[in-house]
Amino acid sequence: MEPWSDSYYVRLQTPDKNKPNTVTFGSNIFQPQGYLAYSGTGRKSGKLVYANYGLPEDFEVLATNNIEVKDSVVMMRCGKISFAQKVANAEGKGAVAVLIHPDNKDMTTDNEVYGHVHFGSGDPYTPGFPSFNQTMFPPINSSGLPKIPAQTINYDNADKILQRIGGPSGFGRSLGGIENITVEVNNVLDFKEIHNVFGVIKGFIDPDQYVVLGAQRDAWGKGYARSTVGTATLVELAKAVQYMVENGNEQSNGYRPRRSIVFASWSAGEYGSVGATEWLETHTSFLGKNALTFISLDGIVQGVGSFYASASPLLHTLLENTLRAVRSPIGSGSLKDMIRTDLFRPMSIDDPAYPFLAASGIPSISFHFISPNNEEYTYFNTLLDNKDHLNYATNQKTASVTASAAQIAGQMALRLVHDHVIKFDMTRYKKLLNTNVYRISNKIYALQKSGKLSDVRTVWLDHAKGSLQRAADAFNNDVANTDLSDPGACRLLNERVLRIERSLLSPYVSPVETPFRHLLFGQGPHTLAAITEMTDLEQLHTQLALATWNLQGCANSIAKNVWDVEYEF
Repeated sequence: MEPWSDSYYVRLQTPDKNKPNTVTFGSNIFQPQGYLAYSGTGRKSGKLVYANYGLPEDFEVLATNNIEVKDSVVMMRCGKISFAQKVANAEGKGAVAVLIHPDNKDMTTDNEVYGHVHFGSGDPYTPGFPSFNQTMFPPINSSGLPKIPAQTINYDNADKILQRIGGPSGFGRSLGGIENITVEVNNVLDFKEIHNVFGVIKGFIDPDQYVVLGAQRDAWGKGYARSTVGTATLVELAKAVQYMVENGNEQSNGYRPRRSIVFASWSAGEYGSVGATEWLETHTSFLGKNALTFISLDGIVQGVGSFYASASPLLHTLLENTLRAVRSPIGSGSLKDMIRTDLFRPMSIDDPAYPFLAASGIPSISFHFISPNNEEYTYFNTLLDNKDHLNYATNQKTASVTASAAQIAGQMALRLVHDHVIKFDMTRYKKLLNTNVYRISNKIYALQKSGKLSDVRTVWLDHAKGSLQRAADAFNNDVANTDLSDPGACRLLNERVLRIERSLLSPYVSPVETPFRHLLFGQGPHTLAAITEMTDLEQLHTQLALATWNLQGCANSIAKNVWDVEYEF
């Protein structure tokens, strides 16, 4: 094992020790200990409005009930979406401040909620570039920083407020507050030096291609589910693979991985994958070309009885095959037998794997054992995320569930670094592309039929989608007709397959202003999902053209030679 570390000077927001954050409601003055990093600061007052989970559909319910959000203080409960998304949704509706409370009676007075509200990842004051000491770049604020104050409150204090306004049980009926509430946030920015720590087991044939396994090292409290389990798994996997390489028998000459495995321990993960994102921004020029997969170990054990993953479609088949080879931690049979439906879920913006996939174009995956009824682990983002609570959530099976999780991550990594040809399944993008193109086509057709839009057709987009599917079929045919014992031939195939995800990053947006550039999983007007929602017809026309060529460019990147590229429409 060859260890090394890197350091960054980042700005982290913390409470002011001399001027606490406060929430004033009638005669009640609350001084919560928990807080939301990167909140806007200041003192704001307004009518209290309850918005359930803060989902877009929750705000639609408010509008249906003629409840005005503008200039109000919006209160929401934890869950469903990230804190950052809740605050962004409320701010977009004109709210002046936000309160977020846990949705669990076990969250009593002694328990506080912590988190961050940066709608992005990394240091929000160096978006798109690394946070080195005395950086040459001028100060720039991320577009994902909220301008309004946001604060958490514990369950008991939230209950006192909710009793006055009829929520959450009254959501949809008695949603408007009858009293004003005041939120004051006095958080301050501090420069902090953070360190990521790495180890690598180098490949024996293609050492410059590597799988990255990573886990965050920090937590608000003990962080047993958040960081302890993931960090322990990371260390044990590193030991296991190193042992395989060093102690193989004479006949096998030890385990000789074709490619490298990098083990990464991230810092400042609780502030929005800060350490991991700064590393990505530092090495973006070659990580996209050489890092073939990122496997996140954060939050892998949150319960037992059910399982789900969020991943690039390129990794779906690999995970399914791996689950068939790993025994379930409960009962007999493989993990594949334990999973009924809903194996894959969309990757959220606060997922540690998200910046790798959506900003750097690296096929990435995170996976989680959860309770049978798909309930979230209650104690994330709190000081009660400890061993006892996780053991309770897993029915005292934390060790065996963690062992299964380690086998999933380890076997996926070993298959990726061992096989002659990297096992990415390009055909798994087909369904996702078909769904998105179908929605765009329906939108364009409806606009044309209404007379609002003319001279815009989706035939080019359909052709680009078909080009990608034909390129995937051609690649699979090339694999079938290649002598896989030839290292040079395998290298050429792998270089082609590594271009797929990276080619889905839009070249038409700035990574500083729009860091999550992925055409399907990113955030911004360039994405296929955003195009289906556009009302500005001129922008729609432009973004449709750019997205079409982005997709065609991905298809072209898989081609064997430049003369094999498909250009005709």
